[in-house]
Amino acid sequence: MAKTERILVFNNEIEARLLGEILLSKGIPHIIRSFHDSAYDGLFQLQSGWGVLESPENFKDEIMKIYNEMTSPENRIDTV
Repeated sequence: MAKTERILVFNNEIEARLLGEILLSKGIPHIIRSFHDSAYDGLFQLQSGWGVLESPENFKDEIMKIYNEMTSPENRIDTV
């Protein structure tokens, strides 16, 4: 894989897994890194977000478009 850069910070694990699966299905190279550290029992995740997505720079626009569509309020499922 080409050199990667930080594209976005995830709010939670569900967001990370969902975007990861979408990118995998589209063949977009990426790395998802969690900020979880068992020694600190997730303390850094409270301060810094759940984790980050890294990818080659030339995929940034496509990834951000997918992420914005995924997190758009219009695409949310109403709770019961």
